[in-house]
Amino acid sequence: MQAHHRIERRVSRQIRVGRMPVGGDAPVSVQTMTNTKTEDVAATVAQIQAAVKAGADIVRVSVPTLAAARAFGQAKKIVGDVPLVADIHFNYKCGIAAAEQGADCLRINPGNIGSDAKVSEIVACARHHGIPIRIGVNAGSLEADLQEKYGEPNADALVESALRHINILKRHNFEDFKVSLKASEVFLTVAAYRKLATLIDQPLHLGITEAGGQRAGAVKSSIGLGMLLADGIGDTIRISLAADPVEEVKVGWDILKSLHIRNRGINLVACPSCSRQNFDVIKVVAELESRFEEIDEPLDLAVIGCVVNGPGESREAAIGVAGGYPNSIYIDGKIQQKVHNDALVDRLEQLVREKIAARKLAKAVDPAT
Repeated sequence: MQAHHRIERRVSRQIRVGRMPVGGDAPVSVQTMTNTKTEDVAATVAQIQAAVKAGADIVRVSVPTLAAARAFGQAKKIVGDVPLVADIHFNYKCGIAAAEQGADCLRINPGNIGSDAKVSEIVACARHHGIPIRIGVNAGSLEADLQEKYGEPNADALVESALRHINILKRHNFEDFKVSLKASEVFLTVAAYRKLATLIDQPLHLGITEAGGQRAGAVKSSIGLGMLLADGIGDTIRISLAADPVEEVKVGWDILKSLHIRNRGINLVACPSCSRQNFDVIKVVAELESRFEEIDEPLDLAVIGCVVNGPGESREAAIGVAGGYPNSIYIDGKIQQKVHNDALVDRLEQLVREKIAARKLAKAVDPAT
């Protein structure tokens, strides 16, 4: 399906988180964070690998202790070139240890590290290892004087906090950083990012923090990040859900696909179903989603239960079905065959896999295809 809106990306500097470029003309990357105890290396590695399989470009791992830093290093050796961000809060020694253990980025707030000497040490370590820093400002942990000055978290308070941390890095002649300004309130978050986007040229990491459970958090994140991404603001995203990190990755990709920013996997267009449907749309869609989970090749598939909207949607997709007696299967905009309900899911799966295989073969023969 064609995009009907052209997004003009905000111009930003480009940094690298391991193999993944962030900012500039690089694609908007999708991140998540492990929620295992980092010292449990096997569990942490399993979660990193599951997130990558789901499409995560970057994974963040908490490093609250030196023991966690050592475990981080063991996990990094196992997952290889998967870009890993070490999440550091107050202990600069943990940041240094994580960098030495192979971290691809350090998530710190320079103002929380302590003395200028400690900041100098961690910045020198990041520079030595050639890794960037992510400044992470959160409405729930604003500095006490800013809370007193503004009375409550607002966009100006978040931006002022970020600029403090940014200025610390700039005083140390360190420019390879990205910034996040997160709150659980959508409009507060959006206003803060919009303001900071005009003040710096570093990449911006987007997120609605503490967004909630899987459904509510996905809705809040989609609204907030959708507003910013449609404005061209944002270079990397993390969907914060009280759910499996894999679900964060899926929602992140769904947001990017909805805005035609990046495509991955099956874009399944489906009607909500009604009494006109000729087959159980909800059941068919659920079955197809489960069968297509491992597919990362982009393809539009329309599943419409009746002949009212079915033909129009199916003609726009690579493959589509419009409910009927029997159902009409569209391929590349034209009706190619008729299929009865009992064979519908199997036939759609077969057609999708054949289509993807044909595309891959064509690319192998001619990469410009």
